[in-house]
Amino acid sequence: MKDEASQQIYAAIHSVPMGRLCSYGKIAELAGQPGKARYVGRLLSQLPKDTRLPWFRIVNSQGKISFPYGSDSYQRQLSHLIEESSAEESGRLHWRQCRWPE
Repeated sequence: MKDEASQQIYAAIHSVPMGRLCSYGKIAELAGQPGKARYVGRLLSQLPKDTRLPWFRIVNSQGKISFPYGSDSYQRQLSHLIEESSAEESGRLHWRQCRWPE
C-alpha cells in the first residue's frame, strides 16, 4: 500500500474534472504537499498503463505536456486531452480556459 502522501496526491488527481487541466505543483498543493511537484511527476510515471486515474489532465506549470514533443507518451496524453476538448490537434492546450482550480 502506498503511503498517505501518495494517496492524497492520487485523490487530488482524481478530483480534476473532465475537460480541465491542473499543474503538478497545484496537485501537490491540493494534496497538502506544497513544493512536491516532482514527486507528483514521479508517482504519475509509476502508474500502470491501464490506470483509471486521469493522469493526462496533469501538465506542467506553463500549461504544456511534459513528455518530449512527438513521443508516444506525448501523443497518448494529447489524444486524451483532445477527446476532452482541452487541447487541439496541433498540440495547443487550452490552459487559460481549462485550468483547474480557477
